[in-house]
Amino acid sequence: MGSKSSKELDPVAEGKMEQSIRDAVANNEVVIYSKSYCPHCIKTKNLFNFNFPSTNVKVYELDKIAGGKGIQATLLKMTGQRTVPNVWVGGNHVGGSDDTQAASSSGSLARQISILQK
Repeated sequence: MGSKSSKELDPVAEGKMEQSIRDAVANNEVVIYSKSYCPHCIKTKNLFNFNFPSTNVKVYELDKIAGGKGIQATLLKMTGQRTVPNVWVGGNHVGGSDDTQAASSSGSLARQISILQK
């Protein structure tokens, strides 16, 4: 009767998790929520490693850390994005792999990063 689905967090825990995500995003130039085995995540991490090597990129491998499923559920509520990678640049949500690759191709990702490094 009163049980919650396994994907639903208690509101207090969810609030703490959301604050933890907001803190990570505020304190790092780039944050990538990833899964270590995901090919789209690997492609996105490689994009930053090769194209922006001097940029501070914080990666959270959700399949390797405690609470990873809860973090992903909270990210879904915050962004509407269900998948990884979930990429943030300069405190702004960029999106997933396709969004990040498109931002790179258009030059907007480089512009965002150059603003951070001034």
